This record gives sequence, C-alpha cells and structure tokens, in this order.
Amino acid sequence: MNLLFSINRKFVPLWGQCMATILRHGGADRYDLYVLHSDLTEEDAAQMRAVLRPQDRCTLISVPDGLFEGFPETGRYPLQIYYRLAAPLLLPPELDRILYLDVDTVILNSLMPLYTSDFGGAAFMACSHTRKFMDRVNQARLGLEEGVRYLNSGVLMMNLDLLRDLVRLENIRDYAEKYRRRLILPDQDILTALFGDRALVLDSRIYNMTDRLYLRCSATPGEKISLDWVRRNTVVVHYLGKPKPWQKNYLGPLGVFYHEELAQDQPAEG
Repeated sequence: MNLLFSINRKFVPLWGQCMATILRHGGADRYDLYVLHSDLTEEDAAQMRAVLRPQDRCTLISVPDGLFEGFPETGRYPLQIYYRLAAPLLLPPELDRILYLDVDTVILNSLMPLYTSDFGGAAFMACSHTRKFMDRVNQARLGLEEGVRYLNSGVLMMNLDLLRDLVRLENIRDYAEKYRRRLILPDQDILTALFGDRALVLDSRIYNMTDRLYLRCSATPGEKISLDWVRRNTVVVHYLGKPKPWQKNYLGPLGVFYHEELAQDQPAEG
C-alpha cells in the first residue's frame, strides 16, 4: 500500500502515533511511505523508520525551495499544506495510486477496501463534511460549478495516473492569486475548486469521521451512531480543528479512540 504524508519536523511524533494505528489496523502486508517535506533531517528519517516493520519502506521527498513561493500561508496553514496538491508531480512516475492522510488521524479498521476501490474515472476519492447550504455558499465563494461538493483534504485517495495529466502548478498558483482574499482553508479551497468535479465523494462516517459529524449523526433519528458503531465501522477518525485530544481543553467524544490507541503503544508496567 502506498501512503503519502506531508509534514514538517514538529509533526514527526504525531506522525509516529498515526503510523502506529495504521500498522495495527490498516490491513496491508507492506507499506511504502512517501513523505513530502522541506526540513526533515537524517535524524528525523531514522526516527521515522524505527517505527516501521522490516518489510515497510519510507522515502523522504524534499520539495524544492521556491516551488510554492508567493502562495497564501499563515501560522496555522504553512506552505506544506500545498505539497499534497503537487504530489502527482513530485512522486515517482511508476506509482499509479496513493492514499494521503493527515497525521491528526487515527485508523480503526482496514484501509484495504478504500485503497483497492475502483476510481471509476475519478481523480480523487475524498469526503465532504458540508451540507447543501454550505455547499452553495462555497460554490459562490470559490466560483464552483453547481453541484460540486466541498472536499476535506485530510483523507485523499489519489488516482496518480490521471492526476499527472490534470495537475499544473501554474493553475494552482493562478487560482490562489485570483481568490487570495476568499481563501479560508487554502489547500481545501483549491483542491475543491480545481478538482472537485473530478472527485468521488466517500461516506464521511466511514473514512473521515470527526467529532462534529459524530455529534450530528448521533443526534439524528434513525442514524443509530454510537461509539461502538464507530469502533466497528469507521476506518479513519480525523481530529479536525482545535483543540485536539493531545491538547488541553479537548472535550470531543472521539478522543477515546486516540487514548485507547496511545495506550497500546505504552510499555507495560512491570
């Protein structure tokens, strides 16, 4: 299974926690990891490879300086968020598909059904957390065609063969510049605007479950969503926004899964 991450040095420990849940529940016999970065060191690389099994492989890909110069960025949204958009141009050409994951995710069940799914001509498989009203708001804000769903970029199944024909850095840069003042979540906004009409939208309860989505579903008559349901059915829990389970003042119901998984990585007391 090909996996893609995009991180800087401060996220290496969190990546390790995410990767531990993948190794435990992801379902693949072998993982080939590709990490897009601009500041990881050989020490970081050794620390990351120490997390993996002998059959797994981790390849660090340094993104060239200046590739995203001038793109909108903030303290919360550094230039690294754009790396995933350019991934089809940066990854080895022999790869035909790859699964991108944010590191603020926890894997509870096998990733194999998603990874082996038929794209059906789509460039991406992704989830959406917005309802019809907000989809219409985003269509107006970002100049989208009617019917295009607003995508979350935290879990992306990429059809690299197709995306290599679609992705152009100049198009990403031109769009970012044109809509600079309208961008709220820059990478998601651009992903949706340029490729939203080529995306296969997945069930967020399975592949991108968030605290907000859980609370909404559990309060909806007929949904019958519970924490036990999540444990049995959800593949990816995604801790969007702040605070997160490893930070102070977090009160979300899905934090139980983060702490359960973290406890499995702690050495037994003896």
